[in-house]
Amino acid sequence: MKWTDVRDIAIELEENYPNVDNLNLRFTDLHKWVTSLEEFNDDPAKSNEKILEAIQMAWIDERS
Repeated sequence: MKWTDVRDIAIELEENYPNVDNLNLRFTDLHKWVTSLEEFNDDPAKSNEKILEAIQMAWIDERS
């Protein structure tokens, strides 16, 4: 997965971190969780606030 695979990342986050409060999280934590996903294989430095926000919104949608 790459940073642009927002929906796939959100699905994996929900599977791996179902008890995390995904409404109130720090982007530093989100970045760490994304880069630690087994199927994630992109450059960790290529993320930015816009990407992390998109992942968070997709994760919230995935949960609801």
